[in-house]
Amino acid sequence: MAPQRNTGPDTEAELPEYAGLYRLESQLGSGGMGVVHLARSASGLKLAVKVVHAEFARDPEFRGRFRQEVAAARRVSGAFTAPVVDADPEADRPWMATLFIPGATLAEEVKRNGSMNAAQLRRLMAGLAEALRDIHRVGVVHRDLKPSNVLLAENGPKVIDFGISRPADSELRTETGKLIGTPPFMAPEQFRRPREVGPAADIFALGSVIVHAATGRGPFDSDSPYVVAYQVVHDEPDLSGVPDGLAPLVLRCLAKEPEDRPTPDELMRELRSVAASYDTQAFIPAQRSGDTPPPERPRTPEPGKRAVRRPRGRTVLAGTAAVLAVGGLVASVHWTGTDRVARSEAHPRPVAAGFTAWRKAPAGEDGGAPRCAFGTGKLLCTGPGQAFALDPRDGAVLWRRAFAGARWSGTPVLSGGLVQVRDQNGHVRALDPDSGVTRRQQDLGTDTAARYTPNMLLLTREDGRVTGVDSASGRTRWSARPPGHGRPRVDSFPTDPLAYLTSAADDGRSTDVSAIDPGSGAVRWSTRLKGVLVPVGAGNGAVSFLDLDPVYGDTRAVVRYSAGSGTTRRVPLPAPNHDSRATVRGDLVFVLGSDGALDAVDTGADKPLWHLETSASRGSEPVADDRHVYFSVADGRLLAVDVRRGGFAGQTPPRPRARAGQVATDVPAPVLGQDHVYATAPDGTVSGVDARDPSAW
Repeated sequence: MAPQRNTGPDTEAELPEYAGLYRLESQLGSGGMGVVHLARSASGLKLAVKVVHAEFARDPEFRGRFRQEVAAARRVSGAFTAPVVDADPEADRPWMATLFIPGATLAEEVKRNGSMNAAQLRRLMAGLAEALRDIHRVGVVHRDLKPSNVLLAENGPKVIDFGISRPADSELRTETGKLIGTPPFMAPEQFRRPREVGPAADIFALGSVIVHAATGRGPFDSDSPYVVAYQVVHDEPDLSGVPDGLAPLVLRCLAKEPEDRPTPDELMRELRSVAASYDTQAFIPAQRSGDTPPPERPRTPEPGKRAVRRPRGRTVLAGTAAVLAVGGLVASVHWTGTDRVARSEAHPRPVAAGFTAWRKAPAGEDGGAPRCAFGTGKLLCTGPGQAFALDPRDGAVLWRRAFAGARWSGTPVLSGGLVQVRDQNGHVRALDPDSGVTRRQQDLGTDTAARYTPNMLLLTREDGRVTGVDSASGRTRWSARPPGHGRPRVDSFPTDPLAYLTSAADDGRSTDVSAIDPGSGAVRWSTRLKGVLVPVGAGNGAVSFLDLDPVYGDTRAVVRYSAGSGTTRRVPLPAPNHDSRATVRGDLVFVLGSDGALDAVDTGADKPLWHLETSASRGSEPVADDRHVYFSVADGRLLAVDVRRGGFAGQTPPRPRARAGQVATDVPAPVLGQDHVYATAPDGTVSGVDARDPSAW
């Protein structure tokens, strides 16, 4: 097959056909150091592939810089860039491939449509602050943040092009007398002390980028780069045209001395005081009124493609920029079996027809997000120092019980016919679900892990002994040290009658798994599976696991083990997913990372369905029905994503805590009823909405 040819005066009109195993389809753009191509993997996944110009491929110094670019890109979080899929800096023509994300650069947007308004600027500034926080957190300084390196994706700004970034532990150093960067967006120290450039230089660049987005020019403007360099070092910035509410914060970013500039975290706190939230709804479909027709249903994406829907009512920006970055961060997986059992009944009782969305504050305004579960046809909840039950039809309080000073350690659980609540001191109270009256109390202590099944409480102690307690009567049924396990993790799921013990195998690369009868402790089967595995769901004789990177803890794949046949299916994710939470619905597994990456995997077909970057950080554990995946986020929004297409379906308004600067660190999961979904928010409210039409929330 003849190589592809590119039209125009480009010096490399004849394009290579492949970079590694990736077929190059068309040219997206060309820069001084290389060409960025649209490419596809063997499965059809769209990629952006950067291929170095031939002349630079022969330069050992440039090869060293490109190796550094690849290393930096791999280290940076994917919520604000794009995951590196593959790279070969040692090839004849070095190249790097990342997931392809469509969108215009900030430079293109301002050139075509003019300056941004105040709300858009706040969202842009908040998104870039979050991006720099994660870039700096892994020890990387970008050093060339500018409008052409900011991609305006649908779900938030992405920082791209790490060509001159430098990890703190890099052995490559800036040469004496050589300035690296783009003068209008460089910090004073980049001109004065280029060897000493640190994270604060990126904050200076962020301030310059915001001025450009607000005015179409930079804070230091001249046709001569030498004049610009002098102005950056000596003159005050020109902020005329920057909204008054943002100008003081931008001015702090443009301080001459690095130590006088705010950190990314300080920027985000300041922005919260400027606006109640970052209004990230700009990247989610606009809510429609009752007389607006529903959107046209697009075709299901091909397997492996990244599915992102463009919002209705929002102009689709022309132009595309290549996104080239990301790597793994240290992560861990946080679940409790208690929470899983409590999410919903296996068959929640239906709510009467004529349901109307509602919102109540039964725990008091700004009391923090209550934790709720479905049980005996009620929403069973805990809030600060209290437990209560709500009518799912209208949110009316059915009963309330006060527990002075109680701080709860998890979501309520309906087990043994009683509402089981545990405080942070290890005290368990079993409440009557119809009245809230305490029927039984038990002190488990703080060193005992507890997991509930529908009728049993499974306790794991420091010595590795697992004990089964009847959760209705409190009587011990059995106690044993399971063979092949030290101190095992215990999980149970409402869709499966067994409980599952897991512990790391001696080789550190495998996991020992046992299935037990919760009522007797009898072991039904045991096996050793390859990988560092965490169970996330079970049913119909199969268990689904997340496969974690043994060093960083990122989720690399979803694994499904069928006990009857002894077969294992492993489906790799398109990119590592950080600090993951997951839910299982039949053969589908949905994995949500702390940075907002949401993956859908079909374990029955051994393939990923779609990947979506939501930009919704610190999300709850997701839940799913046949139509949507639902999760809550730290500002109190409930989001819905289409199960099959991976596109946003709708969201509720944000409901953050009223006290400025307070951000939820642990977000309770939504609760599913039949055709309804219930969510809690940091302002203390509980709400019920129709699950069938999230676009109307």
